Amino acid sequence: MKNEFSYGTSSGKIASKSGTDIIVCPAFCDVHVHLREPGYSYKETIRSGSLAAAAGGYTCVCAMPNLNPVPDSVDNLEEELEIIRRDAVIDVRPYASITVGRKGLEPVDVAALKDRCVAFSDDGSGVQSPEVMRRAMEIIAENGCILAAHCEDNSLLRGGYVHDGAYAAAHGHRGICSESEWRQIERDLVIAGETGCAYHVCHISTRESVDLIRRAKDRGVDVTCETAPHYLALCEDDLQEDGRFKMNPPLRTSSDRAALIEGLKDGTIDMIATDHAPHSAEEKSRGLERSAMGVVGLETAFPVLYTALVRKGVISLEKLVDLMSLAPRRRFRLPVDSESGNDLVEIDLGREFTIEGERFLSLGHSTPFEGWKVYGKVLRTVYKGKQIYSL
Repeated sequence: MKNEFSYGTSSGKIASKSGTDIIVCPAFCDVHVHLREPGYSYKETIRSGSLAAAAGGYTCVCAMPNLNPVPDSVDNLEEELEIIRRDAVIDVRPYASITVGRKGLEPVDVAALKDRCVAFSDDGSGVQSPEVMRRAMEIIAENGCILAAHCEDNSLLRGGYVHDGAYAAAHGHRGICSESEWRQIERDLVIAGETGCAYHVCHISTRESVDLIRRAKDRGVDVTCETAPHYLALCEDDLQEDGRFKMNPPLRTSSDRAALIEGLKDGTIDMIATDHAPHSAEEKSRGLERSAMGVVGLETAFPVLYTALVRKGVISLEKLVDLMSLAPRRRFRLPVDSESGNDLVEIDLGREFTIEGERFLSLGHSTPFEGWKVYGKVLRTVYKGKQIYSL
């Protein structure tokens, strides 16, 4: 294989090698990853996470703020940025938190932080107070930034850890109801409409969430949203008594999955993000009830979605590339230079392989897709004209 791409692709286009199943397309962008550094480098580092992203075809990822220290001030954010500048092999953009300490009590100094971060999020926690959320949206709107919300009403959780559905009932597990997600989205959409805030909803998982966002878009609210590969390829029917099936939000019902897919097709759901959330092997070895919430996804996203959606005729390859590459960049104003060959991923669509977590470059190996036979092997990734990953 040559060391340089001898062909490029114009923005948004897919090129193919004659006589093969190999394509070249704009490199992917993930606006929702957890790189765990600073503070939790035993789970992941910016180095390992960015290498994993490159192996998955990504040249840009946005790192969530549930870190130690929380990036809620210039000094704390600079600590993270120093590591990014030193260790990242791709474009890593940090989020700043919405509230000080991610405690949901007081908005951060948005004006001081906005030029150092991609957007503002308290991901891992929902902002419980409507008054605090309104004030945060007002400030973020005034500064022309984006608020990315983890929507979860703590009063409705009741100690749950899987979806409050048939599997939970049959196996004696405590459930997380769908309302804990959509009720806060419903609240926030009203506030976003009134404040004019650019509002992005993280990792939606329920049919009610899709419907609320669809209707908000129809009435002119500046809202976008994402879902994750595991919500599109799995549902509660696939659950096993294993920590690799535990994430937040949880896997919902088959009707929720169908609604998410319909939301992809009609444009309600704007993009796909992995919510890559690595933990140590020990933290994921405690079964559904006691394992940490979160699974990894950077190295499996494209093949899982290509196999589950494109090969089955659910969506087109062009649609999938837009959802994984161009749409997130459009919303979060992130650059891509695919036309000149500087940000590209080369993929063999015809190559079948088995997902094996132990082979991941990520420090986290827990995937609900362990053992799946999938198509669409990333052969190499180019960032700023340099090959940063090669199979």
